[in-house]
Amino acid sequence: MLIVMRMLSGGASASVQAVGAGTIADLWESRERGRAMGIFYLGPLCGPLLAPIIGGALAEHWRWRSTMWFLAAYGGITVIFILFALPETLAVRKAPISDTNPDQSAPMSRQLSRVSSRQVFGLTTKWLKMLKIIFLDPLNIVLYLRYPPVLLTVYYASITFGCLYVLNVSVEHTFGTDPYNFSTIIVGLLYIPNSLGYVVTSIFGGKWMDNIMQREARKANRYDEYGNLVYRPEDRMRENAWLGALLFPAALIWYGWTAQNGIFWLVPMIANFFFGAGSMLIFSMATTMLTEFMPKKSSSGVALNNFARNIFSCVGSLVTAPIINGIGNGWLFTILGLVCFASCSVLWVMRVYGARWRKSMDAHMQ
Repeated sequence: MLIVMRMLSGGASASVQAVGAGTIADLWESRERGRAMGIFYLGPLCGPLLAPIIGGALAEHWRWRSTMWFLAAYGGITVIFILFALPETLAVRKAPISDTNPDQSAPMSRQLSRVSSRQVFGLTTKWLKMLKIIFLDPLNIVLYLRYPPVLLTVYYASITFGCLYVLNVSVEHTFGTDPYNFSTIIVGLLYIPNSLGYVVTSIFGGKWMDNIMQREARKANRYDEYGNLVYRPEDRMRENAWLGALLFPAALIWYGWTAQNGIFWLVPMIANFFFGAGSMLIFSMATTMLTEFMPKKSSSGVALNNFARNIFSCVGSLVTAPIINGIGNGWLFTILGLVCFASCSVLWVMRVYGARWRKSMDAHMQ
């Protein structure tokens, strides 16, 4: 039952990012979408900032079950807000009763008597189609991985996201035991530095990314017949991407060895700030690019990214503590850092072949 509830919770929360990012892609044009996406991500990033602090305080005073009661109450309040503060914008109009259609005004008993086996079969087919739409059709997003631009972007974002969860587990595992032995609430406060890195980059990184893309379009003199700049998703992978690609793996190695050797807690926390800033450059870049690779199916692109990266984060969460017990933080994060350094080759490959692959993908998807 616990696993089922966790799956339902994960599915509900995943829809927020997919639908939200898709809405951003619909409302903002490419020239300003990076900034809008960065501001949008300030919402989801409040979770990593506030949850450890609130959860740590609750668990410190009322044990871990209090966090579940808090989440249940918070979820109930959210449902109330959705029901009364988020009305449906698509009106459902009922067809008026017409004299030319006597079945609409006929007694219920007469209508029920006309239900045939064919109608029952049609109703069953309708429910089967609905079940297919709910449970099977969403898996079709995996097929988009056959396109190299989508595959490489999702891969790089997933590697980065997996490292985030390994780091989160390591903070709780390392600073709650020797030589630090911090209390639960203090451990919760230690998640603030990387969250500050996320927030700072969300505010400034998106606008920077938009400026880079506009600069590259002007440099290449790409204009349409109306004199408007023509933007390419690959242009978002410039110095901003290389800064993030170098910053967050270096921060992982920095954190790993300082935490393993029991260095004063502020030193690994500074590393976590730089990890948050560097990784957020990659997250926002990847999400924005996916909405532009698939302009008519932007929510599907973001949903695919969530699907893949959550697999990486799940595996990372499960194996982190045993690996730390076996080889320590230093070697674990050195291995992760080297893998991330190697994975940044995606940026070079996309710069060389991205435009060609994207044109082929566009032609195939039309």
